[in-house]
Amino acid sequence: MHELTLAERAIAMAEEVARRAGARCITRVRLGIGALAHVDADTLIYCCGLVARETLAEGAEIVAERIAGEAWCATCKQAVELSRVGNACPHCGGFELEVVAGDEMQILDISVASR
Repeated sequence: MHELTLAERAIAMAEEVARRAGARCITRVRLGIGALAHVDADTLIYCCGLVARETLAEGAEIVAERIAGEAWCATCKQAVELSRVGNACPHCGGFELEVVAGDEMQILDISVASR
């Protein structure tokens, strides 16, 4: 379950940013999860809740938003939406696709309460 490792890193990063800002606590963390990132959003949110215990993020709302998968098709020379790695180009049926978006996970924003 790599979601636990991702959750540990996300909460640690959020906590680091909140501490530098002099925050009293983190109230919300909004995550962006790529459709091609092989991350289960529900599991990640659950793991974030576990990892956040006894940190500045304890009790914070954790929200995950899906980032669409996108690839560049070398055959038809256009950007195409991609729902899964290994799928063919929806326009030409070719497989010469290079993923350009949707394989990432990132913290989009963090809401904090000041001291």
